[in-house]
Amino acid sequence: MRFHHFALEVSDLTRSKSFYEAFLGFKESSRILFEKEEIIFLEHNGIMLELYQNKSGGEIGERMHFCFEVDNLYEKMKEMEKRELDSYEGPITLNNGWKTVFYLGPDNEVIEYLQVT
Repeated sequence: MRFHHFALEVSDLTRSKSFYEAFLGFKESSRILFEKEEIIFLEHNGIMLELYQNKSGGEIGERMHFCFEVDNLYEKMKEMEKRELDSYEGPITLNNGWKTVFYLGPDNEVIEYLQVT
């Protein structure tokens, strides 16, 4: 398991992308659609940020999460099931072929596991 990215929910996707590029040196590495929502991945020195726009009308930040990349998502899910932890959302296959699943930590923090192959 390796750290993959931290996700930031933002109020304006274009403004936030410009900010992280101009002030912190991030560069866009990819874009994907997830449930009709555009997601931008930015990378800088091995650090990955996922930016997505708040369209739910809820409070900014309530869907932020951190993500770990795993070699086999289904093995990780079996491990979590043995620990009696059910997924919060997923598994989901994204349009770029990535597979993902979300769990809740003890304080409802969102933890994502991602298989990128």
